[in-house]
Amino acid sequence: MTAMISADVFTSAAAFADAIPLHDAAKLTKGGNLARIALNGQIYSLRITRQGKLILTK
Repeated sequence: MTAMISADVFTSAAAFADAIPLHDAAKLTKGGNLARIALNGQIYSLRITRQGKLILTK
């Protein structure tokens, strides 16, 4: 049995995705590979690895 997915599901998913902020990691690091992010009085480090992956540490 093949499930049918209505167009409304895709429209809702697209609207939801548009509501989530999107940030460019390269801009956060100002072209480097490290940025600091503050949340609730805590400082976190966001690092871009040589392989182009992200690591977030406290």
